[in-house]
Amino acid sequence: MARGERLDSGPPGSVIGHANIGPMTISDDDPASDNAAAIHEDRLWRDNGWTARVIKNEDDEGWAVAMIKDGEPEPALVGPWTMGRDKKNPKPLDSAAFNTLVKTAAEVIRRHEQHTHAERHREMAVTAASGRVTVKLDVTPDDDDPYAELSAFDAAGRELARVRVDAGFRLTSASALAWVESDYRKPGAARAGRRAAED
Repeated sequence: MARGERLDSGPPGSVIGHANIGPMTISDDDPASDNAAAIHEDRLWRDNGWTARVIKNEDDEGWAVAMIKDGEPEPALVGPWTMGRDKKNPKPLDSAAFNTLVKTAAEVIRRHEQHTHAERHREMAVTAASGRVTVKLDVTPDDDDPYAELSAFDAAGRELARVRVDAGFRLTSASALAWVESDYRKPGAARAGRRAAED
């Protein structure tokens, strides 16, 4: 799941499961952006590199909580927050609830980083006439010029080839084997050569 994901469930007394909460506004002067001392208030709790802020759900009468890691511009987690006993104001934050929220938000970040790594770094082994070859695809998500590198390694881990390819290149067993069997020519080069000859 991505940063700022909505929490679908949570432990009793801290976060209520709810998938459809509306947009929420978090002020620009968010305390997570500075390194001030710990704060332990009913609607704002900051400690150990995290800030929990209880905020009004702009689409209904409910409340939500945003978990922000120090130094990050956006919340790692936004989820519905429990009403207080008066059924009007939010339940006050406390140490136990804050610690639970920190664990949940940290897990969201960990899953997001794992997902991002898996998308940007893929590898698979194929069996070619020359033997077993491991093909890797590493994507560099540059804003101006995103690209990827395709590399091949033999069974001993020695690099056999490396070429730059389009960031959208799809690494499959078929494309990996085709690249190896083409003697590591840059994918698409042969097609481009044929088109040039036809023109």
